[in-house]
Amino acid sequence: MGYVLALDEGTTSTRAVIFSEDGRTVASAGQEFEQIFPAAGRVEHDAGVIWRTSREVIGQALGTASLTSADIAAVGITNQRETTVVWEAATGQPVHNAIVWQDTRGGEYVTQLSEYAEEIAEITGLPVNTYFSGIKLRWLFDHVDGLRERAAAGEVLFGTIDTWLLWNLTGGVNGGAHVTDVTNASRTLLMDLHTGQWSQRMCELLDIPAACLPEIRPSVGTFGTVASGQLLAGVPIAGVLGDQQAAAFGQCRFSPGDTKNTYGTGCFLLTNTGEEIRRSANGLVSTVAYQIEGQPLQYALEGSIAVAGALVQWLRDNLGLIRTADEVNDLAREVSDNGDVYFVPAFSGLYAPHWRADARGVLIGMTRFTSRGHIARAALEATAFQTAEVLDVMRRDSGYTIDRIAADGGMCASDILMQFQADIAGCEVVRPQIIEATAAGAAYAAGLGAGVYGSLDELAGYWQADASWQPSITAADRQQLLSRWSQAIERSLGWVED
Repeated sequence: MGYVLALDEGTTSTRAVIFSEDGRTVASAGQEFEQIFPAAGRVEHDAGVIWRTSREVIGQALGTASLTSADIAAVGITNQRETTVVWEAATGQPVHNAIVWQDTRGGEYVTQLSEYAEEIAEITGLPVNTYFSGIKLRWLFDHVDGLRERAAAGEVLFGTIDTWLLWNLTGGVNGGAHVTDVTNASRTLLMDLHTGQWSQRMCELLDIPAACLPEIRPSVGTFGTVASGQLLAGVPIAGVLGDQQAAAFGQCRFSPGDTKNTYGTGCFLLTNTGEEIRRSANGLVSTVAYQIEGQPLQYALEGSIAVAGALVQWLRDNLGLIRTADEVNDLAREVSDNGDVYFVPAFSGLYAPHWRADARGVLIGMTRFTSRGHIARAALEATAFQTAEVLDVMRRDSGYTIDRIAADGGMCASDILMQFQADIAGCEVVRPQIIEATAAGAAYAAGLGAGVYGSLDELAGYWQADASWQPSITAADRQQLLSRWSQAIERSLGWVED
């Protein structure tokens, strides 16, 4: 059989998942890694640890499946997208911790670029926000002595996490490929959305030397071969997708109007718009869905929510309210509703559709009646409320009715969340048998690129539903809940004055 290995490098953990040639999961392994918080609003990762855990989980997955590199036909990579790494070409050493997509530093550049916001949106499809890699890269160039000059001279390299892993897998200092795919490039604030290539104008506006940027390639195609001396030596890397695009690919959302929502560390609603770039007037971003080598770019509209599963982790790690993430569901079942308690998890501001960096977290509506169960339920419902907001504007901006959401990611294992999502969004929610769709998407892309899978239609045949939920509340009740959520949102705004 031709097995495909997906390396899924997420925000809080690294996973390797092996898929068979008929799309089944054969084995997996994962490791969490440290989240570094140097100051309020700052989030970093050790890129060296990410590379180490990647090697380790690859070995563990191969061991579990009793396979060797000779059994693996292709490798696919999917990754946390906007997280930014700069490293020395000669040594492979990062010059600074990776700056994570959630990090809010660089607000001064957002202010400086605001007068060019319309031009930037036309070029990139993105709003000017600290979320995107170009702002983080600009911050590094302005705060690490001599870094911009070294970048112009080709001495240091920039990449999102996919590029960092690709470079190391293909040889690193010994001829590693400095490449990225078009979906990850589309999240940097540096790529021209129309051409799928770096924009000279954006490099000028952000003062980024183009010499440090990787080559952009289609998502499905040739990226290089794993170098000798590694567990997967000789295996081609044939598919790369940013995590949300990978989830859509794994959910087989290949047709215009197809919509998926990933319930992970953050939450990301993505609607396929085919070969057409559709613009949003309500805080969604136009992005690349995928590109198959030799074929046109495929686009999507996306609504990004910063905090979803991360809120459950916060209840566990910061408050000690639960011991494991799964316990949040047990607590939520102890109560019949949220007790009029609402939790706005604006830990790093609010993303779509608000894009308010001045917002901060609010837990509101508590009384002496409030219990741990109400707080747990409010935490779960926060993800569904945020999704409903994004879905509302997605329907308006995309022009699609969207009466069905394909759900994936760890949080969609919660039946309580899925039912409330259907209730508050007013549409069907479907959970697939493979809920880790990001890994599946990377494997499908790589398998397609290497000839393990023959077509998109073949891949679509592997998708199977596990469960589905329909709305069970009245329109009046839905509107009442959404009204209370809007009140909570209003109270979260304006907390950061500078």
